Amino acid sequence: MSAPLLLLVYAVAAAAVAPLLSRGTWSDRSPRVGILVWQTLSATIIAGIVFAGVALAVPAMPFTSNLADFLRACVMTLQEQYSTPGGAIVTTAGALTAAAVAARTGFCLLAELLSAHRARRQQLQSLALLARRDSSGQFLVVEHADAAAYCLPGRRNEIVFTSAALGALDKDQQAAVLAHEMAHLRGRHHLILAAANAIHRAFPRVPAFRIARTELMRLVEMDADDRAAHSSSRLTVATAVVRLAEANPAPSAALGAGGASALARVRRLASPTVPLGVLRTALAVTAAAAMLVLPLTVAAAPAVSSAYAQTCPTGFPASA
Repeated sequence: MSAPLLLLVYAVAAAAVAPLLSRGTWSDRSPRVGILVWQTLSATIIAGIVFAGVALAVPAMPFTSNLADFLRACVMTLQEQYSTPGGAIVTTAGALTAAAVAARTGFCLLAELLSAHRARRQQLQSLALLARRDSSGQFLVVEHADAAAYCLPGRRNEIVFTSAALGALDKDQQAAVLAHEMAHLRGRHHLILAAANAIHRAFPRVPAFRIARTELMRLVEMDADDRAAHSSSRLTVATAVVRLAEANPAPSAALGAGGASALARVRRLASPTVPLGVLRTALAVTAAAAMLVLPLTVAAAPAVSSAYAQTCPTGFPASA
């Protein structure tokens, strides 16, 4: 019972850390590190609950190298687990919890991906009728009074500028926005946001998932800004963001250069902070890796201990 309890406590503790992680500017300094940490935090909370349910449903099996003996031991262990009403209730509750959380997460993720795919397909069909290819061949242009630019990820990665955006941006700013959108496509940011949206949709009452979703929506834009700033000046990127900030939100399943986080991004671009150093980045990556491995390690510990106890000698024979 200790492993399931530890996993549940771990999942609750990880969820409680989310409000603390959202404070400060550490993720703004290195958005890619922030993206990794927030993705890992959401995954480890779900993994902790699922593995806790599995640990309750599947007792630690005795280890033996003989298959027949192992199967016989498994049957006896399961019979003992179900021999009392309390044991049957605990086992069933664990199995149902693990199955429900895993199924709910998987269903919402699949629904989110399918919904985004349909929205992108409809948008591309509309663009095929309304848009024209720019002379450079790098993006589509659609006639619209709002200055906006966005990308549509998928097999046919497309970047779209409205005619108003081309009128509002000079050549350098257009290049910066184009680099921003290409960064979204290369970074697979749509998949990051799809996973965050799906987890929040699956468990909308869990504050940690809502915070993670909000942070990831902000950080992918900052990451795209940083990548765009590699080929353009930060001031050029900031000016382009300002000129696109007042446009309507990008279409569903698209990632735009403007958005609700534009003001914070402009301030960040205008007053850049020092990125996280090598040591802090290494610590953050190590912590993220530990969050992924810890639930599985705790869940597997009883079986590993059983195997070790039966295969390794605990003492030495006395000397004559």
